[in-house]
Amino acid sequence: MIKAYTKSGFYKKTLFLFDEIRVLGLWPDNFTYPFVFKAVGLLGEGLIGEKIHGFVVKCGLGFDCYVCNSIMDMYGELGLGMSLRRVFDEMPERDLVSWNVLISGYVRCRMFEEGVEVYRRMCGEVRPDEASVVSTLSACVGLKDLELGREIHDYVCREIGFTMIIGNALLDMYAKCGCLDEAQRIFDEMPRRNVICWTSMVSGYVNSGKLDEAKDLFERSPVKDIVLWTAMINGFVQFNRVDEAMLLFREMQYNRVKPDKFTVVALLTGCAQVGALEQGKWIHTYMDENRITVDAVAGTALIDMYAKCGCIDKSLEIFYGLKEKDTASWTAIICSLAVHGRTSKALELFAAMKQSGFVPDDITFVGVLTACSHGGLVKEGRQYFNSMTKNYKIKPKLEHYGCMIDLLGRAGLLDEAEEIMKKIPDGNKDAVIPLYSALLSACRTYGDIDMGERLAERLVELHSGDSSVHTLLANIYASANRWEDVTEVRRKMRSLGVRKEPGCSSIEVDGKVHEFLVGDASHPSMKGILSMLNSIAKPLSGIEENKMEHDDLDSMIL
Repeated sequence: MIKAYTKSGFYKKTLFLFDEIRVLGLWPDNFTYPFVFKAVGLLGEGLIGEKIHGFVVKCGLGFDCYVCNSIMDMYGELGLGMSLRRVFDEMPERDLVSWNVLISGYVRCRMFEEGVEVYRRMCGEVRPDEASVVSTLSACVGLKDLELGREIHDYVCREIGFTMIIGNALLDMYAKCGCLDEAQRIFDEMPRRNVICWTSMVSGYVNSGKLDEAKDLFERSPVKDIVLWTAMINGFVQFNRVDEAMLLFREMQYNRVKPDKFTVVALLTGCAQVGALEQGKWIHTYMDENRITVDAVAGTALIDMYAKCGCIDKSLEIFYGLKEKDTASWTAIICSLAVHGRTSKALELFAAMKQSGFVPDDITFVGVLTACSHGGLVKEGRQYFNSMTKNYKIKPKLEHYGCMIDLLGRAGLLDEAEEIMKKIPDGNKDAVIPLYSALLSACRTYGDIDMGERLAERLVELHSGDSSVHTLLANIYASANRWEDVTEVRRKMRSLGVRKEPGCSSIEVDGKVHEFLVGDASHPSMKGILSMLNSIAKPLSGIEENKMEHDDLDSMIL
């Protein structure tokens, strides 16, 4: 019965029956334990698994290769890499399956370097087979180790020969490591193709930014499962083509392919990117009507979508309604509250997160520091920033430095902000430009011309074509009535060919997002829009008559 329950997916019944056997004083044999360990691993019951492992040792089966392999597989499923390796090291005899289970277990635990090390050691003792190759290629993907991937490819050609499973693994490895030409060659040479290899190729083209090629390949696929549909939808979302993602979702429904949580998460992410609230609400309703469980993953996507569309109270409602929360869901609501200026609530939930036993990550601290910045909490911001390294061993990233510079700049502590700037490690020049710009903006607010000139010179060295740098510097000069310097900035901009980037805004109407650039009259409904604006402006004209006309400083200096 234990075997039947496990194969049927009734894992809790498997464990219940095992307990009944133990109560009766019976000892399961080596054919029973593997099914029990499989059930434990799939249920994620680590403590129960360790307890049953103890039973195995007591009953004298601790050296049985078949049982030990199943124990290793359980620890791999539970993500317990150290326990997995300990069982392997204590085995007096190992077979090929033992090596394969160790490698695949390390891959599931995301211990890719250890998996590669085992593969290399294995090659000196036993001959790797198809399972060895497939698991190690997954480790190559995790490490982006193209050199070992090619080495395994050569080994397959010499010793094993191609099967569909190996072909799919090699294709996936090359595609995810950015070698699309090699992946395409393997794909073209495959005598038979299943949906897995089509999905790998589509994902490879998406990740390389070749979205049109990915869509063409997607259309040509003779069979499409939910993973392939989701990969293509996610590709459109990744490149801000949300309308096309929604159209593809509707096409998927027409083809009666039932979406899963990963499909709706991709769509919700797209709605968050463009602020498409109505579409996001529709997807949320669709989830409820089709009983798609709002777990921590889907809940986090909903929190983010509602917050970025301006509905922070709805985000809180979703958060409090989650039966299970993870670090990502806590982080999402903290960051959302911070961006909306709800400083006290963000810090309150951060304290609750820690009290609940969740460990904050680097993204959580971005939210916390953002909250401090919006609330002007300099002392608290310093404490949180220092605790990252001291208490959580998190190395500050550009985002954390940026939050601190913004916090100190808003508070007028420009010298301290500049000292923080000096601590930023050398890296991507483009990534550090917004930080300089934030401090330069603070210099304008507090009239620090000397620091403003210093920062502007550094910014021009990094990116002379950024119009905002020149504009901010000109504004600093203008606020100090240094009009000759303003004129000099204008002259320099002209000589460098720098033009101010036009502003852009967007609005969602009837589920479609419309974008508008300053000075752009190409929208098909522009005549109607202008007519409506005129009708609104006429009643206001009397109010505006007594208002002094003036030009915006940006347009004046440009």
